[in-house]
Amino acid sequence: MEPNINDIKQGDRKALARAITVVENEIPGYEQILLGLKQEKYVPVIGITGPPGAGKSTLVNSLIHVLLKKSAQNIGVISVDPSSPLHNGAILGDRLRMNEHFNNQQVFIRSLATRGALGGLSAKAIEVTELMRSAGFDYVLVETAGVGQSEVEIAALADITLLVLTPEAGDEIQAMKSGIMEIADIFVVNKADREGADEFSKNLYQTMPFKGGKNSDIEVIKTIASQHEGVDKLIEVINRHLQHKPVSAQTELWAEKAYRLILKRRMQDVSKEKLKQQIEEELKKDTSFNIYGFSSRY
Repeated sequence: MEPNINDIKQGDRKALARAITVVENEIPGYEQILLGLKQEKYVPVIGITGPPGAGKSTLVNSLIHVLLKKSAQNIGVISVDPSSPLHNGAILGDRLRMNEHFNNQQVFIRSLATRGALGGLSAKAIEVTELMRSAGFDYVLVETAGVGQSEVEIAALADITLLVLTPEAGDEIQAMKSGIMEIADIFVVNKADREGADEFSKNLYQTMPFKGGKNSDIEVIKTIASQHEGVDKLIEVINRHLQHKPVSAQTELWAEKAYRLILKRRMQDVSKEKLKQQIEEELKKDTSFNIYGFSSRY
């Protein structure tokens, strides 16, 4: 049965789940679903990124727990998991850490597979996120797959981005490209009960990139997500950032989303497997094959 937009807006989770499946797999009718989306209220999208083992899933679990205790009525979660090499589906490992919320009617958790996306996000993540923003949630949390320094794509999706690190992440920060450091709005030092957390937090603030010529608007928050410690303060900082986000940042965000959707549409008829076959045929015919002349045909 084709999902109904009105049912989705009224909080029908089964209709939402069906709609996500239709959109993610581009089943006929998915474009009509996307064109019918209309946000009745502003729903912030919070991106959670960082290297593997930093505790992103545990932090998401704790954010859900504390948000529900505060004022949130409904929370949507998109967990971008690594793809299975066999069927391209999500492995669902991160959802095991959120099992206490599985049966909570106020929480909707959906996994998306990266399907080869290098930036920690599924290629369909923008469309699915916009779909969830239209489903009456108070917050939408997006957790990336944890592939490290290439996760800058989250900035094209989220209103605010959390970069989750641990006290032992000194070497990881040295290895990270500036991109992932620059896209973070809030740095979260998780597992702050470990040795060196205070010193790491101080050094992180002193070495973080400057935004707008100063870094006074960037904060470093220490948490112990497994015990929900520091998460109340983190939510206060998140809400403060959301309230004071400049219009220029919103414009840049929408422009980046539009650019990526246009790029996806323009590339939809380009197959890497087909390109490999065509190049193989060209190489057999002409040993002086020029990749630039070949690519200019496209």
